[in-house]
Amino acid sequence: MIVGVLTTPAAAAPGDPTGAPNEGTDLTLGEKLDAANTEWLQAQAVLDASKKRQADLALQMESMQKELEPVRASVNVIAAAAYRTGGDIRLSAALVNSDSTEQFMDRVLLVRMVAQYSDKQIARLTKLEKDLAAAKKAADEEVAKQQAQAAIQAKKKADAEAALAKMRGKADGYVNVNSPLANPAPRNADGSWPAENCIIDDPTTTGCITPRMLHAAQEARKAGFTHFYSCFRPSGPYEHPKGRACDFSAAADGFGGTATGADKTYGTNLAAYFVKNASALGVLYVIWFRQVWTPAAGWHAYSGGNGDPSSDHTNHVHLSVL
Repeated sequence: MIVGVLTTPAAAAPGDPTGAPNEGTDLTLGEKLDAANTEWLQAQAVLDASKKRQADLALQMESMQKELEPVRASVNVIAAAAYRTGGDIRLSAALVNSDSTEQFMDRVLLVRMVAQYSDKQIARLTKLEKDLAAAKKAADEEVAKQQAQAAIQAKKKADAEAALAKMRGKADGYVNVNSPLANPAPRNADGSWPAENCIIDDPTTTGCITPRMLHAAQEARKAGFTHFYSCFRPSGPYEHPKGRACDFSAAADGFGGTATGADKTYGTNLAAYFVKNASALGVLYVIWFRQVWTPAAGWHAYSGGNGDPSSDHTNHVHLSVL
């Protein structure tokens, strides 16, 4: 289910305040936004991981450079000494000023120790230079990866903007700098989001949800957003039947009329919470009070409803995750 494409749920009993909202449909818009935002989010995840990897490599190179300088100076001293003694400092040093066999043997042992140190320093220098070159190459590759991901994001942002062109344009949106932070959901090693199936029992229905959707709902409740909510629906082509969406009521006990007063404040704070934690939770989009937020395009006015509280999303916050 997507912005302006929220699927029609199974009919609720008349007057049932916990019946799933009837949110309207617009499949074409939904398909475009689903693809644009999903690919934008994956590109952003890889970009974030790449930037962290690049930063780690920069610190690694800085550390190796500091270690390399004294080693290189030491090897230069060894090379200069070898040059002054005609090349083989081990033999030369053992013979110079050796007045007796015992003295000669002592000098041989000393020279061997110096030679071993020299060999180790040269090997150390060689390894450091090799590791530094590899780190520089890896850093360059991360830069190229970042450029590719940025290009993907620019394209997907344009796609999302085009899909939202039928809306009434940009909106101020809902932001709260004091929103609490959520614990991040698990990611792949490269920072991307793993594909998830509807395998977890939905705590709000007899259906199922994905682990990531459960995580988002649990994090919201930990943050104090404990009003009624409902997730799985068996019908429709988008996120609800896939277990990737939940509707969070503004009122404490169920979906009612247009939220006002404390209920509206609750919904506004919840929408702001999901947006602030979008990267941590894998948020695909948020809808609240005739406005929709997507990671690629930000807040837009939402005109996909039918003038009633459910389809206009003035009685509940809709959350979809990857």
